[in-house]
Amino acid sequence: MKLPDVTSRTVMITGCSTGIGASAALHLRERGWNVIPTARKAEDLDRLRQEGFDPVSMDMADADSVAAGAETVLQRTNGTLGALVNNAGFGQSGALEDLKRDHLRYQFEVNVFGLQDLTNRFIPVFRRQRYGRIVHISSVVGRVSLPFLGAYSASKFAVEALADAQRVELARSGVGVILVEPGPIITDFRRTASKRASETLDYASAAYGAFYDREIQRRADSQKKPDWINKSPEDVAKVIAHALESPRPKRRYKITFPAYFGAWMSRFAPDTLLDAIMSRKLPPVHEP
Repeated sequence: MKLPDVTSRTVMITGCSTGIGASAALHLRERGWNVIPTARKAEDLDRLRQEGFDPVSMDMADADSVAAGAETVLQRTNGTLGALVNNAGFGQSGALEDLKRDHLRYQFEVNVFGLQDLTNRFIPVFRRQRYGRIVHISSVVGRVSLPFLGAYSASKFAVEALADAQRVELARSGVGVILVEPGPIITDFRRTASKRASETLDYASAAYGAFYDREIQRRADSQKKPDWINKSPEDVAKVIAHALESPRPKRRYKITFPAYFGAWMSRFAPDTLLDAIMSRKLPPVHEP
């Protein structure tokens, strides 16, 4: 798709405490962008300041925080913005039968409702300018749903659907909506997801309690290095830069072999094959 150049090279990036967001902030600044990063925790905001950024405090699950953060950004930029990178998010682990309604709601508040609320606050700015880029950091699990990551997968499926709809709705405005679909990226995501699972799941009554206990510890201790399957957050940052700067960005960018393979499987593999692959290593169920 052909899009107008981004005249104002100011970009807001959510979720810059670590990983993809932190790498994207540094990489885009090196490429001449004025980067406004966000984070939720005070210690992460302090670290970003030490790195020379002027971050904005934002909790994606809090509508007032999202509104205040967007207003702060527009005040700083005199009502303009070149691009928005929606990176903030987290993964709620656990079999769906072991998740309470509040767990599902919070997953969607952060990954879906907060993302779309923030995006919509900048649409009038982008329309008035007749240019702007919106980049959503999705996932391969937004194309293929994984067991024990059903809530997270559902939130990314929702992001994909929202992006596809809004991309068409904005087709004549000069505004682009772009999806980045990473596979395995070496960040703190797995450890953070494991920590949240340990805080939210009741192992004693959970159907897969023994599995959680073992798997969460394994993930917390895992250390991976970049290879042909696992990529670094810097690799994602380079793709984000292309999505923002190319006159013809892709609608979807896949990163890592599993992302390409998952997209292919979602389109061409029969459900029976997908189910067989996903279920072959299911752990035993705890019988109360």
